[in-house]
Amino acid sequence: MFCTHLWTTLQPGCLERPVSMEDHELTHSEGEQQISPQPFLEEEEEEDAAGQFSDVEGPWKEYELEENLFGGGEMGTKDTSGDVGDQSDSSTESLEHSLGDISNTRALLAEERIHIAAVQRNIKLLDDMVKEKKLVVQKTGQKLCACQLRIKMLAEQLDRVDMEIEREKEAGNVPALSRLRAVSRRLHSELEREKESELIIDLKLNQDKMEMWEIEIEQGKYEAIRDKLEQEEEQLQRHYQEQREGRIRKERRTALQAEGKRRSREQKEEKAQKEHEERKKKILEDAKRNHKKAACFLKQSTARIHDKIAKEEEKTQEHMERRIQAVLSLKTSITSNREKLQTLQVLNKAKALEAKEEEMKMREAILAEGGNVVQEIFLHKRQLKHEKEEQAFRELQKSRKIEIVSRILKEEASLHKQKESQSRMRATKARGKVEDPSVQRKEAWPCREETCTRAGGATAQESWLSPSPPSLAGEGTAPEGGSPEVTAQDVLWESGDDEKEKEKTLLEPEFPGLWGQEYDLHKIPKEEVDPTQLAIRALKKEVSENKMEEFQPGSLAKQTVPGREHKGCAFHSKPSCIHFKDFDVGQTYKKKIILTNASYSVNYCRLVGISECLKDFISVHFDPPGKMSSGMSCEFVVTFKPMINESLAGEVMFVAQTGSFSVPLQCTVKSCVLALDKELIDFGSHVVGETISRTISLTNSGALGTRFQVQTSAGDRSTHRATAKPAPGRMVPRHSSGCDPEEEGSSSPGAAGLGKQVRICAEPGEEVTPCAAQQPQGPQSSSATEQLDQEVLSMRSDLDTDNARDSVELSPEETPVEIMLGKVTEGEVGPFSSVKVPVLFVPAVPGDVRAEFVIVFDNPDCKPLCFSAVGVAVDVPLWVPNPDVDLRICLYDRLYQDCVTLRSRASTTLRFKFEVCKELSKHLELLPRTGYIQAQSAFSAQLKFLPRQSLPEDAGNYFNAETRILEVPVTIVIMDKARTANFTVHAIVSSSDLEISPAEINFGHCTIYEAVQANVTVTNKCILPQEFGFVGLPEFVEVQPNDGFGVILPLESLTLDIIFKATKAKEYSFDLTCTTEINRQFKLSCKAVGVHPPLELSHSLVQFAATALNSVSEATLDVLNPHVSGNSLIHAVPRIGTGEPAPVGPTSFEFHVPEDCPVTITPSVGTVLPGQKSSIRVSFSPALPEQLVREEAARRLSRAAVPEAGIQPENNGSRKSLTGEPKPEELKPEAAQASLMRSFSGSFKKYIVPCFVASGQAAGEKGSGHLSCSPYNTLYLELHCPAVAPPVLVTSDSGDSTVGFGDVSVGHRMMKRITLQNISLGRVGLGFSALNPNGPFLLVRAVRMLEPGESKALVISFCPDEDKWFCETLDIRVANSTLNLSLSGHGVVPGTVCSVEGVLDMGYVMAGEQVTSTVQVQNTSSLALPFCTQLDSLSPTRDRDRQSIPAFLSSSGQRTEFVGTQNYSGLSVFSVFPTEGEIEAGKSQEFVVTFSPDHESLYYSDRLRVVLFGKQTAHEIPLRGAAREHPMFVEGGLPLDVPVESLAVTSSVPSQEALTAEPQEPVRSLLLLLEHVDGGSPAEPARAELRVGAVDTPLLAAKKAVEFSLDSLPELERAGITVEEPRGALERGQERSIRVSWAPPAELSVSDPPLVTALLTLKGDITECYRVLFMARVVSACAPTP
Repeated sequence: MFCTHLWTTLQPGCLERPVSMEDHELTHSEGEQQISPQPFLEEEEEEDAAGQFSDVEGPWKEYELEENLFGGGEMGTKDTSGDVGDQSDSSTESLEHSLGDISNTRALLAEERIHIAAVQRNIKLLDDMVKEKKLVVQKTGQKLCACQLRIKMLAEQLDRVDMEIEREKEAGNVPALSRLRAVSRRLHSELEREKESELIIDLKLNQDKMEMWEIEIEQGKYEAIRDKLEQEEEQLQRHYQEQREGRIRKERRTALQAEGKRRSREQKEEKAQKEHEERKKKILEDAKRNHKKAACFLKQSTARIHDKIAKEEEKTQEHMERRIQAVLSLKTSITSNREKLQTLQVLNKAKALEAKEEEMKMREAILAEGGNVVQEIFLHKRQLKHEKEEQAFRELQKSRKIEIVSRILKEEASLHKQKESQSRMRATKARGKVEDPSVQRKEAWPCREETCTRAGGATAQESWLSPSPPSLAGEGTAPEGGSPEVTAQDVLWESGDDEKEKEKTLLEPEFPGLWGQEYDLHKIPKEEVDPTQLAIRALKKEVSENKMEEFQPGSLAKQTVPGREHKGCAFHSKPSCIHFKDFDVGQTYKKKIILTNASYSVNYCRLVGISECLKDFISVHFDPPGKMSSGMSCEFVVTFKPMINESLAGEVMFVAQTGSFSVPLQCTVKSCVLALDKELIDFGSHVVGETISRTISLTNSGALGTRFQVQTSAGDRSTHRATAKPAPGRMVPRHSSGCDPEEEGSSSPGAAGLGKQVRICAEPGEEVTPCAAQQPQGPQSSSATEQLDQEVLSMRSDLDTDNARDSVELSPEETPVEIMLGKVTEGEVGPFSSVKVPVLFVPAVPGDVRAEFVIVFDNPDCKPLCFSAVGVAVDVPLWVPNPDVDLRICLYDRLYQDCVTLRSRASTTLRFKFEVCKELSKHLELLPRTGYIQAQSAFSAQLKFLPRQSLPEDAGNYFNAETRILEVPVTIVIMDKARTANFTVHAIVSSSDLEISPAEINFGHCTIYEAVQANVTVTNKCILPQEFGFVGLPEFVEVQPNDGFGVILPLESLTLDIIFKATKAKEYSFDLTCTTEINRQFKLSCKAVGVHPPLELSHSLVQFAATALNSVSEATLDVLNPHVSGNSLIHAVPRIGTGEPAPVGPTSFEFHVPEDCPVTITPSVGTVLPGQKSSIRVSFSPALPEQLVREEAARRLSRAAVPEAGIQPENNGSRKSLTGEPKPEELKPEAAQASLMRSFSGSFKKYIVPCFVASGQAAGEKGSGHLSCSPYNTLYLELHCPAVAPPVLVTSDSGDSTVGFGDVSVGHRMMKRITLQNISLGRVGLGFSALNPNGPFLLVRAVRMLEPGESKALVISFCPDEDKWFCETLDIRVANSTLNLSLSGHGVVPGTVCSVEGVLDMGYVMAGEQVTSTVQVQNTSSLALPFCTQLDSLSPTRDRDRQSIPAFLSSSGQRTEFVGTQNYSGLSVFSVFPTEGEIEAGKSQEFVVTFSPDHESLYYSDRLRVVLFGKQTAHEIPLRGAAREHPMFVEGGLPLDVPVESLAVTSSVPSQEALTAEPQEPVRSLLLLLEHVDGGSPAEPARAELRVGAVDTPLLAAKKAVEFSLDSLPELERAGITVEEPRGALERGQERSIRVSWAPPAELSVSDPPLVTALLTLKGDITECYRVLFMARVVSACAPTP
């Protein structure tokens, strides 16, 4: 058929793509692999629809349209005979019309471009087909010529043989004649075959020519289209050229605009740079100026700190002295008390003796009078006791009267305040403001708050309600000079007259409230008086009571869990207490509270109510949640709307299944919480005439403000002063009632002792009321209590006996006020604020001074606060205003001066002199040493301090070597008065040295192309900051940072870099000078040797760009050899220091890269000739360390093994250790590397690579040898290597960048997906390197763009064409990095071995039965082979192939049909299992072939094909079998019948008559050919055999199933034919051979060969006869067998 598989017709409106055999194979293999590019095309189309890849949208659309035009790319073979002309004409017309339309348009659409491309491709394919057909015609013609030449040669040979036959026939040479006849027959057969071949080739040649002519005719129809296409192509190229020129012009304009923008941007940058430099310069100047100011401030701050420290130390010393004095006074007081107690005991003993003596005298007198002694003594004692009781009663009555008076005074004060507040409220009402009823309520009942206050402070009241009568009698003095008893009585009499009236005033409120009948502001509404409403209320109350009865404790259920029972509250609230703090009347407050079920099981809660006192102000919103599991929570909301300004307390009550519980609730009003930061102000010791100020802070931490007033204590209207005589009873310190006795006792070190703790208490604004202080509460030693009792007793005895007082007290008029208040004595302290109150101390009289102050507040709820102030005044005629001269920090060998001022209080001139201790006389001096100071004037002396280096040894104890503090006491001796005044000179003496370590630096050998750095440490030994700088530096030395200038802080160490860069080859020795701000200089010695190496590097520093992991960055540099002349006068010659110059000649170099450095230098070794250079390439390829990857892999493996370890059962008590070392095969370095790359944050490393230099040729070059290398000539290459994480990672196959296709059969294609993910923060574009176009790897689908975090797959195919390994690298370029994909695959030629080499003969089978046989195919290749089995009888092309000439019409040698007789039923006579599968590498597959005929035939045949990969035939196994209707058969000899069944329909089932009747004639004829070879050697008889067999079937008997016999034996013997075993019997499944041999007799005629016929009879279930023709002949050794 014409071009059935080479090309298909062109349909109207579309072109069909020619399909070649290679295309068919590729499509078929892809179908077998189930891999087609169609899914990838669909994915690309989806991406194009999403608009993600606009740059590849057009080509994919063109490809899609082209596939649509070609019917999806799948074309079948079509018969073009008959329809070629019409279809081609219509196609031509459509194409011309399409091209005409295209020529009329300016721009081509994508569809039109695809259409034109398809037309061009098809025209090209037609041209290729014409060339191919011409080549085929040429080859066929050559074959025809060769065949004709062979025919001619055979004809000539045949003529020669005929001529020889004639000659030999004439000669009578029979053997030669036989041989020549055989040769003639052979030549005749060959000649016939060649002629047949000639006919076939001629026919094929004619067909090829016809096809070629038809294709040429078809090609001619497209000439016009070709011309138009060429014209359109030229027009399209011109259009493209115009577009390119337009783009170039546009790009030039854009470039010019960009250049202008760049220049303007550069100008702006220059301007901004100048402004930045000016601003930076200004900032530096400001910084220097600020630095100077900061230094001044620092010095001032340091001075203030030192002053503060000195003052604190002075205060500490004074405090210690006061404590020492207090202890001493306490000791003396204890001693005096002990003496008094002993005296008292002696007096008591004396009194007891006197009482006994009086009693004895009384007894004697009574006896003398004759009275009853016992009765008289008893009456006397009773009278004494009665007198004591009366005295005690009078004292108790007196104390109660005092208490009543104080209460009455307080009530009067409170009433006065209430009246003032009411007057303010009335004024507020007059201005139109509504009065708050809560305020009225509170003011109406002030006694309620007073009662609460008394209840809370009962202990404080007892301290003044129980005074001691002796103290009242002896110590208290009234302000008017009268006794306190008279005052108290007068007040009682005045209060007694109006007692009833005052009680009425206290009981009756001044305005009506809720209790008054006249107050009807809040009357009860009429609705509440309604009986119906009252009934409803009563019903609700009854229901609530019933519900409460349900939850009685007896009916509550206990909650238990196994092992324990719930106890405690079932619900916990958060917060635990509901607190509304600092509320305002009229506002509304809400709080949400969470209740949590804390019991062990399901529970519920219900709101019962709230406290009665809260019902008017509090409302609770609670929705019962029902049953709640343990741990569950619910909420309720509490709303508080205050109507009165009063604190409230109560609880919200609930009931639960386990019992009732409640949540406490508090509402507190705004209040004042006042406190002092201290209660004692200690001014210390000061000289008379000075003024000292101290402050005390009053802090209000409450939300309510108040006014305050500071005043002296009521009982202390003047300050108290004690004389120098420390008598125990010299004074009575007075304290306010609000003071803490314990604190006051501890804050008065100058007091006489515990025995003088008698106080006078009075409220502000009241008359003075003397009272005795109670003993202080709290923990106190028993000895102090005993001392207090003893002192009270001694004071009583002193009062009784009226002894003289030891203490002297000045009157208020005579005592000057030395401790007083400052400007702030009253004011207002706001909420959450504080106020400072100043207190002044102006000493006027030498001695101790103490003053008591009290702070009172307008708020009646605030108690008064008390504090004390103490000071000591000292009187010296000559004194120093500044007794501590602080020289601050001084340096050795530096002079410091100060002025010391002396002042005089004397009324006369005083002569004095300065005395300095001997130890410091060399360092400290005061001028003048002696002087006179006038009366009431000042004198200034000059202090000079020059500390020398010997000061620590000279000063001794005055100098602390650790702190460097010097304290020099200076004494001012007043010569005339013999008195002294002291002052102290303080200084911190420090050294000004700077220590430079090391003191000497040796830089060693340094080349002129590099710089050597050494570090020195500068340490400031001074405790002052010092400015320093390295001055006078040579040009080859640099000091950094800040060029060697800076400020070093006290005791600080700075590290400086000394950088030395040799300018020429010589030896260097120099000193560096470091100068401080005080002009001290310190030297640093330096040495170095300059080296001029023979070679030099074009760049000594290589800075790589940020390189991603597993990517490569490269840099190129040169190694130069400038040494071309040895004349040192012309230029500097290479040498080491002052040594010999290096020789002129080739110089070699070698780079030594460190082991851990990811840098490669190529070449690393080389030789440079003089005046030339050698280029080297430096490659930086960062990668993760292998150890880090292994650790990460082991870590991931251990994490993966942790969950598995929990579920693995224990085996014999052994368990796999998770902490053991993992096996190498268990690690997955690819996944670990990908994980580390994701978390890689980048790194920056510096590497220094040495380059050794030697004179001479390098190894491996001409003239090379052992070279000596000097280490001083070494060059150094510094590499800066920044590494970053790659923007794109491979996520498929655990991040492995190696794509291994494994073993792939040659000619087959495998595809793999590699997933790429963008792990960067920006959008990245991908570029791909070109793969080998002739190689097996192909990038099927590429990825052009990746969004942040996006993953996409690229597809790579592998199709090997030969048996070997293939490796390529695909570079994926991403921004500045490259991702390398290593592609590898192994092309394998599939190899198999079959167990059956020839024909698989199934033997004889009874019709209707079946037999099986096994064929084994072994896979000898290294890959799995997919297979399928095919039978020719089931081929889809069998019907087409059977249209040719029948096989029985051709000779047996020309028969190529393998399919023989088939079943009548239509079922295949042969079947194979399995039909498809896969053979693993190195394994075998067994195929079971089943033979199942349904009728008798001897010519069942078929062919089994084992096809690999769906297209490659590995084995062809011919199948053959025979079927009989009867269980016996005969085979052998040459067949005389046709091996094809007749077309006539025959019955497959024999009739009963045929089974029983005797055969009339033989059923089959057999030809047994016996050929004797005449070769001249000893004659061997010709042999042949016939096989007789019995089919293995159950239809036959077990024994003697079949009998056979051959007759006509005598005739055979006469012909020389010998038969062995002509008769016999066969069992079921047995075969036997009838062997026949023939030896030609001597009288044999060659022209008449013997032919004998015999009859072979077989007896089984029927009798069959076979005619056997025995034909014998003699052949020569070279005669062919016909």
